[in-house]
Amino acid sequence: MVVLVTGGFGQLGQSLQFIAAKYPEIQFHFLSSSELNITDKENCVTVFSRIKPDYCINTAAYTAVDKAESEPEKAQSINVLGSKNLAETCKEFEVILVHISTDFIFDGNKNTPYTEDDFPNPTGIYAQTKLDGERAIQETFDNYFIIRTSWVYSQFGNNFMKTMLRLASERESLSVVNDQVGTPTNAVDLAEALVKIIKKTESLKSQVSSLKSLYGIYNFSNEGQCSWFDFAKKIFEINNISINLQAIPTTSFPTPAKRPKYSVLDKNKTKRVFGLKIRNWKESIS
Repeated sequence: MVVLVTGGFGQLGQSLQFIAAKYPEIQFHFLSSSELNITDKENCVTVFSRIKPDYCINTAAYTAVDKAESEPEKAQSINVLGSKNLAETCKEFEVILVHISTDFIFDGNKNTPYTEDDFPNPTGIYAQTKLDGERAIQETFDNYFIIRTSWVYSQFGNNFMKTMLRLASERESLSVVNDQVGTPTNAVDLAEALVKIIKKTESLKSQVSSLKSLYGIYNFSNEGQCSWFDFAKKIFEINNISINLQAIPTTSFPTPAKRPKYSVLDKNKTKRVFGLKIRNWKESIS
């Protein structure tokens, strides 16, 4: 089984590399943006022709949430055009697409976990381009899994956890917002879930009707919920870091892009369909 991973050296790409040796039955190809530029359709076709993948995991994305407000064209190019190019190429080469999306497509006005059927209402450029990318895939073909996730962190790349650890080494006190609630997701747990989704799909390839009913949108994050303040507090606790940590409201920390106040994802569909056991974020972070 051949699996092509776009954005192969980003946070999730590196997390997939981290677990790849556990799955010798899968031949992974991790490609950087210079090796596979998803905004270039011709490049996509050339790479797919050479690698001949069975699956494509699209981890490539423009994820600079605030910067997107001043760089909408760049976010649009990667998150929308790139997704469309990959979907069209996957359709042409009969490849199953596994695409990563985000909790940010919701406005955060709910106070119960978002299901896959809840109505998206993006509040910023990044969120809008991620939703438009989802729609571009859905309009192109049916053989896709769109996996919405949230608050991704790991030992790889740039993320909230690594930022907190860096700031703690530079400062004696730190203020973090406590009125945005979501769920931290360990990128390695997400990587494991993606492989399990692919393996389940592969096992059903001879059952066409079962396979068709499998495709669609799924949520994945770790279990539980917390604020960014709670998340930071746990990071410092497990690293035995003593710091004066202050809780502040979002209004005290204005950003160019508006964040959802509440963006916890409901994972019941994912657990039921793929038989996944998902760890609580507190267990996973340690």
